[in-house]
Amino acid sequence: MAAKLKTAVLGATGYSGLELARLLGRHPRTDAPLLLRRSAETETGESDGHGARLPHISGNGRGNGHSPVQPFSWSVLEQHGVELLFLATPHAVSRELVPEAIARGLRIVDLSGAWRLKQEQHRAVYGFKDANAQTAAELTERAVYGLPELNSDRISPAALVANPGCYATSVILALAPLLSAGIVDCDRGIISDSKSGVSGAGKEPTARTHFVSVADNFSAYSVFGHRHTGEILEQLALNSCQLIFTPHLLPIPRGILSTIYVYLKREMTADEIQSCLHDFYNRKRWVRIFPAPSLPEIQFSAHTNYCDLGFCLARDGRRLVVVSCLDNLLKGAAGQAVQNMNLMYGWDEAEGLQ
Repeated sequence: MAAKLKTAVLGATGYSGLELARLLGRHPRTDAPLLLRRSAETETGESDGHGARLPHISGNGRGNGHSPVQPFSWSVLEQHGVELLFLATPHAVSRELVPEAIARGLRIVDLSGAWRLKQEQHRAVYGFKDANAQTAAELTERAVYGLPELNSDRISPAALVANPGCYATSVILALAPLLSAGIVDCDRGIISDSKSGVSGAGKEPTARTHFVSVADNFSAYSVFGHRHTGEILEQLALNSCQLIFTPHLLPIPRGILSTIYVYLKREMTADEIQSCLHDFYNRKRWVRIFPAPSLPEIQFSAHTNYCDLGFCLARDGRRLVVVSCLDNLLKGAAGQAVQNMNLMYGWDEAEGLQ
């Protein structure tokens, strides 16, 4: 029997990191992952220990039932023979760690935005200060944008895979077939009205994400300034004048629904749009196309790795609304990271995700 892949998750106590630890723990081709936290963090960031707060992973520890989450160090990765490192860390942390990780021969799937963007005008939103600008530039060029439905051939041999953002995944998968077919009138503008559950903001609480602010509320934020906008523009070869992307915060734990409005270059039928979507995603395991006029809902894709797509075409055949739904912690983060790992090692994309 072939040896199982040895993996590690740095940032295992965040929402995406926990989902990733859970998926890797049951994956048939990986050993139980090494779960790591940044050494500057306390054991949980809270006073009563991981065991009480993170039952998802407690019980997998070594001896005494203690939490398996350890402080990060390069030596602990070496001791455990880690081959693939997942980074569920803040963007600046990933930007700092990846150069040394690559130099040490590790393969990386990075769930942050540190390596997603090729164009400086889009990357500027993060304000990175690289210790070695030349190395960072080289790695930026080498990094592969980890959207399997579009980049599977490039992901397979990659050493550094930049997992896409959750909003960006929902919008790109909805628009890619239409733009590839050349049927969208981009000069008339594309609008994406996107809504996410609160876990998309990360585990660290803010005034906006506290229960009192979120419950019984619905709000827009980062209008004309969200950092996923650059991903959408780059991956779809759009310019900033062709897209308006507005994110909203839903009072639910998880899930994304993007409602996308486009004008078509010519009058089309619903059957033509349906065929366009089906042909583009033929044999793509994790995209489901709903038959018109039925539309996806967050509850259908929650706790799965699916991105669900549906559409409505106006009677004039020129105005199209596409609805895209996914779980921001799975297809928008940890599930897609496992999908990328499967591609990197030549496994079926569905392994560990069904």
